[in-house]
Amino acid sequence: MNDLKFGRQTISLEEAQRRVLQHVRLQETEEVPLFEAYGRRLAENVCAGSPLPHFRRSGVDGYALRASDTAGASLAAAVCLEVVETVPCGSVPVKTIGPGQAAKIMTGAAVPEGADAVVMLEMTDAVHQEIGLGGTVAVRKAMNPGDNVTPVGEEAAAGEQLLQKGCIVGPGETAVLAAFGHSLVKVYKRPRVAIFSTGSELLPVDAPLEPGKIRGSNGYMLACQVQQAGGVPLLMPFLPDETDRLERELLAAAEQADLWITTGGVSVGDKDVLAELFGRWDGELLFNKIAMRPGSPTSVGLWRDKPLFALSGNPGACYVGFELLVRPYLRASQEAPDPLPSAATAILDADYDKGSAYPRYIRGASRVEHGTIRVRPAGRDKSSIMVSMKETDCLICLPAGGRGARRGELVRVLKIGD
Repeated sequence: MNDLKFGRQTISLEEAQRRVLQHVRLQETEEVPLFEAYGRRLAENVCAGSPLPHFRRSGVDGYALRASDTAGASLAAAVCLEVVETVPCGSVPVKTIGPGQAAKIMTGAAVPEGADAVVMLEMTDAVHQEIGLGGTVAVRKAMNPGDNVTPVGEEAAAGEQLLQKGCIVGPGETAVLAAFGHSLVKVYKRPRVAIFSTGSELLPVDAPLEPGKIRGSNGYMLACQVQQAGGVPLLMPFLPDETDRLERELLAAAEQADLWITTGGVSVGDKDVLAELFGRWDGELLFNKIAMRPGSPTSVGLWRDKPLFALSGNPGACYVGFELLVRPYLRASQEAPDPLPSAATAILDADYDKGSAYPRYIRGASRVEHGTIRVRPAGRDKSSIMVSMKETDCLICLPAGGRGARRGELVRVLKIGD
């Protein structure tokens, strides 16, 4: 037990992420009504069951005609055509447009056979029309074949893949699903995540402050991160620094959860109950020390075929540990195509003088200026600091070394919170 606690083997963050993703279990799938699919991840590819559009469609209000009949038309010299039909949206044209003929048409309506262009209403004048008769129209613009006509399959051909398995269903995806008749959508079940905050110093959020105690905030923060990652948080009661009770509560929660997250108790102190648990359990410890700041004691194991993520009790380290390890797992369990945070290059907007023996992941705030990403630390960079997390939208990555970084240097940043 002491070897696990004090003789820890340090691995890189990249190796830690590899080990975590190596043990991902895909969530089961379910079918939900289209309206309830928003924010979920698709569990199958979606292909076009028919061309879109499946009929030639007018792009404007105007007149469908033969482009060749408008040769030489201009504002000064109009071409007059016989109007043989009016085609509103949702109706099917009944006449074929012949030479010298046109059909009045609405935006989105089916273009009649024989017509190969639609002239905008603004470029025409009705010359003569009587009740019950089509009348004539003066066209004041020469048209080309295809003008203002959307051909069959312009948006999508029959059989074309439209949505990829693992993508998040947003407003655009919902529109596509609706257009192709998907009233039920196959999605991954949301992973259920049991969240435990450990520490005898923790108070409920509605409790008055007491000497030596603090209100527990990590669990609520993690619950929001879990929801943002597509999971269902199960916020469990605070646990005191008692290893036996922790073990019982974790196993009880396994009945309803797909994975656990704990916060606190992972270091080497006398009351670090997660470190004690890893020394006596029947699970598999994947790692218990990562070469990173903050959160180097972050630990992950497999227990009863489910992952246990033991994060730091310091709010900043807890936040970073989730973004770098738990969120990728949750994304991968719903088959996200790229589960790891996306990386970019940015200009550092402030000096950062804190060096580190390990690579450092600093909570950052970004902005775009003249097409360039600029970042700065989001407040004081200390793992116990919580308030600055509200400004965080990225992690600034600095390599190990004693000098830190200077304003104006190029740095690597990781996007978080998708």
